[in-house]
Amino acid sequence: MENTILGEWHDFFVAQAGASAALTGLIFVAVSINLGRILKYPHLPTRALEAIIILLCVLLISTWGLVPDQTCRALGVEILATGVTTWAVQTKALLSTRKSGYETRLRVLLNQLPPLPFVVGGALLMLDQPSGIYWSVPGVLLSIISGVYCAWVLLVEIQR
Repeated sequence: MENTILGEWHDFFVAQAGASAALTGLIFVAVSINLGRILKYPHLPTRALEAIIILLCVLLISTWGLVPDQTCRALGVEILATGVTTWAVQTKALLSTRKSGYETRLRVLLNQLPPLPFVVGGALLMLDQPSGIYWSVPGVLLSIISGVYCAWVLLVEIQR
């Protein structure tokens, strides 16, 4: 990948690194404020972990995108590995809480969908397809939506 192409993505990755770091901090605050209530429900600590993992995924991928002078393949390997690892952790977390009675289609969708664009984009970049970088956009947006949804559950819904 030409460095000029990655250079065009610099501001995007800087913004996403900052946003994901701030949102990850929000999850830690939510857990701290509501720790007693969260621990009363066996599925909520796992839910907090899911939120942290998906936002850390964005932080990692944004960091990989800011590494100077790397090849398309190198960035693809980094993004693909991060996406696959995130998907595996999310899947394990989802399966561990399956019997909680709190599974909804929205939760399953927001657990499983966000890492998949990173997997596709990383694979394309590994094949020297610079267009794979565009898959970062839906991956980041879905991940942030998922993280904010989990934060909402941990901060607000738990109070009901």
